[in-house]
Amino acid sequence: MKFRAEIDVMPLKELLDPQGKAVEQSLEKLNFDNINDVRIGKHITIKISADSKEAAQVKIEEACKKLLANPIMEGFRYEIFQD
Repeated sequence: MKFRAEIDVMPLKELLDPQGKAVEQSLEKLNFDNINDVRIGKHITIKISADSKEAAQVKIEEACKKLLANPIMEGFRYEIFQD
């Protein structure tokens, strides 16, 4: 079976996000006054073949923990869809 994983990796809320802060300040300069707490992360799409959705989930979880997210600085969440 073929699946597609949509993964979001974001900095942990406890950590400063310098990119997010820079974008927030730039938005303020452009008169977007009501925007705050900007956080910058990454979105990853992966196509995967697996016997079941549960097997795909195990592979994606492992990929996130071992490579796609730095557990010291980032958290992740994902959804898996059948293609």
